[in-house]
Amino acid sequence: MSNPTSSFGWVMPSSSDLVTDLPADFEVFGQAVDTSLADLKGGTTGQVLSKASNTDMDFTWIEQDDSTLAFNAQTGTTYTLVAADAQNKLVTTSNASAVTVTVPPSIFTTGNVINVQSIGVGLTSFAQGAGVTITSTGATASAPVLRARYSACSIICTGSNTFTIVGDLS
Repeated sequence: MSNPTSSFGWVMPSSSDLVTDLPADFEVFGQAVDTSLADLKGGTTGQVLSKASNTDMDFTWIEQDDSTLAFNAQTGTTYTLVAADAQNKLVTTSNASAVTVTVPPSIFTTGNVINVQSIGVGLTSFAQGAGVTITSTGATASAPVLRARYSACSIICTGSNTFTIVGDLS
């Protein structure tokens, strides 16, 4: 039994091993596999598997941390949302003039949420990309406007190219 596998160093029985040696050889092999994969056992709901070190097969179960919000600061007068904006981010708009945020087609999937806050003095409005439908309680339901500086909203993808915007709208 002298041929380790290339990736993990597990010693495997070879074709030249005697039949009488096979039970012991497989026991050694099975123990090596069990030891290597031991960290993969366990975990509970809400936990994810994470590398514990740079050593191969060294993992640990940790709580998933979705509590840190990233920021996507936009300072121009136009911005088209991107897929990454739905990944625990706050898109901020800051300009002295009005800002238009466009919701594009075919980027988001049902259940995605994009958070937007206006931090500049220019009001932030929302526009439908080609083939996109927006609903809201805004004065113009398909093109809502954040009510004032520091107003915020969430854009919720409710279906294919269909979005509802909820928040401090006018």
